[in-house]
Amino acid sequence: MSEIEVKPARSKGLLIWMIIAQILAVASLFIWLVMAGLSVMAFDAGETPAAWAFVITIWSYPIFPLGLSIGGWIAYARRKNKLAAILSGLSFAPPILFALLLGITSVMP
Repeated sequence: MSEIEVKPARSKGLLIWMIIAQILAVASLFIWLVMAGLSVMAFDAGETPAAWAFVITIWSYPIFPLGLSIGGWIAYARRKNKLAAILSGLSFAPPILFALLLGITSVMP
């Protein structure tokens, strides 16, 4: 007798969460665009290896949400719902948390 593998059912809530996460990830790229433009000012202090490393790090950010989004959709297709939700959430978290941190610190005296 062969065993039948039962995969968890897909939920509409997870699909809605993943779509919202994609929209927020795209919104985070607008925050990144501002930071990428400002990062070029690192060269005002001179072309040092640290300035190059900083600018390359900032400009390579879009690889992060893209990879996490792809991983989230692959996990969703394989019905690994919890992993899909986590990866989708991580795709937009860093720049939005950074923007919130900047907003909070600018309000503090």
